[in-house]
Amino acid sequence: MPVPAKALAAIEYGATERADDARWSAAAATLPHASLYHDIRWRGLIERVFGHRTHYLHATARSGEVVGLLPLVQLKSSLFGNYLVSMPYFNDGGAVAVDAYIEEGLMYEAQVLAQRLNVSHVEFRGTRVRPAQWPVRDDKVTMTLALPDSSEALWKQISAKLRAQIKRPQREGVEVVRGGLELIPEFWRVFAVNMRDLGTPVYPQRFFEELLRSFHESASVVVVRHQGAPAAAALLLGFRNRLEIPWASSLREFNHLSVNMALYWECLRLAIDGGFSLFDFGRCSRDSGTYRFKKQWGAQEQPLYWHYWLRAGGEPPRLNPDNPKYRMAIAAWRKLPLRVTTLLGPHIVKYLP
Repeated sequence: MPVPAKALAAIEYGATERADDARWSAAAATLPHASLYHDIRWRGLIERVFGHRTHYLHATARSGEVVGLLPLVQLKSSLFGNYLVSMPYFNDGGAVAVDAYIEEGLMYEAQVLAQRLNVSHVEFRGTRVRPAQWPVRDDKVTMTLALPDSSEALWKQISAKLRAQIKRPQREGVEVVRGGLELIPEFWRVFAVNMRDLGTPVYPQRFFEELLRSFHESASVVVVRHQGAPAAAALLLGFRNRLEIPWASSLREFNHLSVNMALYWECLRLAIDGGFSLFDFGRCSRDSGTYRFKKQWGAQEQPLYWHYWLRAGGEPPRLNPDNPKYRMAIAAWRKLPLRVTTLLGPHIVKYLP
């Protein structure tokens, strides 16, 4: 595919060296479509925890100003292949720039890099549609809720049925706490069990500890306890006007207490208390059970567009639990003891985007 002339005019594309971290951060703070996942701190975090090789591309104007960003992480394993993602583990992180031509120029630079690294494909994640020459998957959405000015207003806004479900755990004497790094062990205990029950490998606890240390000003944890033991937990990340809940889990033995409802209500209250105007419930498939759960809070879907460069052409890859080829592995994983899944899971999941 030829590079559009407008994408090259007066713009230099290159790799971001460590000494350029400050210039990258300045651009990430001002580019209108930048997300939390364009923050330069993810580079070191992903390298430290997962050992992946990263390739951070930028576009520079003649003035020396950084006008475009594209973070890329290389995932390479014998099990799942060799490919680049911007950004793995999250919903966003694709090319952002002062205009669409420079964004496309960055994507072509990624294509050149991909050919040099001999990867099978590049996955560009984001919330905007790219030109037609980039194959796209749009089967996933994220669910967002515009927040009122107070939790009292939100309480009146939700249905009577939902309010009754939120009151249930309060009557059962559950405790809901907010915090940070000190709550990660309780969060991970719930998360690890839930991931095993879903048939999905779990991230290592260290990933979340490093995340809280790196993003202490924008990350928080909510834990719901019953009789002193964690029953549900969530980790939240804030950026600009949006508070996102990328990870939330509850233990099945507490489902009858509606601890999940207490968890999400507290997360929404935290968002309002923090001055956020938008709550992002996270990624799901349309019309799934998770989709309907989020919809009942009044959340609206925002399509996710994951575009691709594919070395061999064909269809975009499906390295996710929805792929039927992983059905037997998922079923087997659910039956494994927790100590096995928490030991093996981190060595597998780091290669899954």
